[in-house]
Amino acid sequence: MKMIVAVIQPERLDAVKDALFNAEVYKMTVSRVRGCGKQMGFSESYRGQIRKVNLLEKVRLEIAVNDDFVKITVDAIIKAAQSGHIGDGKIFIMPMDECIRIRTRETGHAAIG
Repeated sequence: MKMIVAVIQPERLDAVKDALFNAEVYKMTVSRVRGCGKQMGFSESYRGQIRKVNLLEKVRLEIAVNDDFVKITVDAIIKAAQSGHIGDGKIFIMPMDECIRIRTRETGHAAIG
């Protein structure tokens, strides 16, 4: 079992969800986050003052998958999120020791679904 965490551009969320649904990956958690990377933010003028914005809006997806769905999930995210420009995002893949479905108390691979 793996936990896949992807940080993507907010405008790519619908395309990524569609790609995941087409890959038969339906369960995910989505959060709005802020962060910075190589983009280093941007400067803008607000009421005559120059303001540096270095924490940019992103979307974080957390997806728990069984081992045989890792490549399928990662490929779907990359296909839908990749624009070729700086700031497309990152994908992190971490081992997951246990998963428990609260309603039924199923554990492990059965709990992920």
